[in-house]
Amino acid sequence: MVSYLRLHFTVNGTPQALRIPANTLLLDLLRDRIGLKGAKVGCSRGVCGACTVLVDGQPVAGCSTFAFQAQGAMVETIEGLARDGALHPVQQAFIDHAALQCGYCTAGMILLAKALLAHDPDPDRATIVEWLSSNVCRCTGYQLIVEAVEDAARRMRQAAQDDPGAEA
Repeated sequence: MVSYLRLHFTVNGTPQALRIPANTLLLDLLRDRIGLKGAKVGCSRGVCGACTVLVDGQPVAGCSTFAFQAQGAMVETIEGLARDGALHPVQQAFIDHAALQCGYCTAGMILLAKALLAHDPDPDRATIVEWLSSNVCRCTGYQLIVEAVEDAARRMRQAAQDDPGAEA
């Protein structure tokens, strides 16, 4: 017998109230029920990073996180980063640096970078590499990704200096 529960949380700024089976994974809920396909199914073991989303600003593996663990939380996916038609600085830096090839890992990489830069606005290269190591990329060799994160950090620090009240 499947037990159900009521889940109340916010996804990309939109409140959600859903009745779900208790064993629903966050990734499945986001992709299949809410229709947000940016987080990818990769290893299904929480190892590759393709399913990374942010829960209250912290990166989590959606494939190994039960949806009920997001009760009352703010969940952010790649689809929620752009604001008013403008890409988030990390997204723009990935484009400007051609920091993607097939794109399968890109959403997870961008969300990891966003979380890193919220935690440490001026990370050194070693810190960036360490943070991104939880997301596997089989295409790029990581160099352009690391450069994109360094550039996004610079852009975000400059934007914060130019407009201290702006949200990153």
